Amino acid sequence: MTDKMNHRWRLAARPVGMIKESDFKWTEEPIPELGDGQVLVRNLYISLDPTNRGWVNDIDTYLPPVAIGEVMRSIGIGEVVESRNRGFEEGDIVQSMFGWQEYAVSAGEGLNKLPMIPGLPLTAFFGLFGHIGATAYYGLLDVAKPKAGETLVVSTAAGAVGSLVGQIGKIHGLRVVGLTGSDEKCRWITEELGYDAAINYKTEDVTESLKKHCPAGIDIYFENVGGAILDAVLSLINIRARIVLCGLISQYNSSEPVPGPYNFVQILVKRARVEGFIVLDYVDRFQEAFQEMGRWYSEGKLKYRVDVVEGLDQAPRAVNKLFDGSNTGKLILKV
Repeated sequence: MTDKMNHRWRLAARPVGMIKESDFKWTEEPIPELGDGQVLVRNLYISLDPTNRGWVNDIDTYLPPVAIGEVMRSIGIGEVVESRNRGFEEGDIVQSMFGWQEYAVSAGEGLNKLPMIPGLPLTAFFGLFGHIGATAYYGLLDVAKPKAGETLVVSTAAGAVGSLVGQIGKIHGLRVVGLTGSDEKCRWITEELGYDAAINYKTEDVTESLKKHCPAGIDIYFENVGGAILDAVLSLINIRARIVLCGLISQYNSSEPVPGPYNFVQILVKRARVEGFIVLDYVDRFQEAFQEMGRWYSEGKLKYRVDVVEGLDQAPRAVNKLFDGSNTGKLILKV
């Protein structure tokens, strides 16, 4: 493989505001000879996630920041094309943190073989059976601990995680209300995914719409956004409400400190619980979630959608679809 070249995106500058192509450097580099125990993987699909924006800031999150000059971090699905590791053979389909590049060299640690299931596309391991599915499953069921008859509100309800959270809520007997940014997305989550109601936060008064669609108040809020929407939800939470803090996408591109929620006192008054949630805490339990979600999927109770952008060269522009609201479902880059 030494005659082949590897195209990569390396971080060149800390982004200010939305990610720009100039924040990265496109490089062409030779693929090195493999050492004992190593495998060479050809990247097929890259997961584009809101956390990508946090990783390029010069602050520690749940992982260290991507350093200037490093290949941009991301989860990938790829094919083993050369192996000097007895645990992997050429042709194996694997998943790991491969980054924004065509090829990745791995020592085998953290490299997970994916099963080949007839009729199931590889993108399903991002859209349903990967970190996205586990986030929805454990965030709602383990953190919020829903009870049938309760009201669940989901922000970014047409996104990768939110679209699954609402469906899992319906399976467990909840009334589910979703917030999203277009009438088309509102129709998708209600007509196809089974949400009880949808609110277009760009055209509706969110507080008044929540009052209308949540007449018994809000018991669970699956938070992906923050900002004004969080404040509107806090004004309507019930006693012992649970808020699953999965993401704060409205803040990721902010260059100045963002004010906290003005209705924060409601957490005290209503004795509510707010809990931050990172899916990496559940890695050793992923298969438990996938087994249950696979059953729901086969029964037609759980649907997913992927939004695929083609071409590694598109990565810096494609990731912004997460922040301008132009994607529906799971955003994926086809290398």
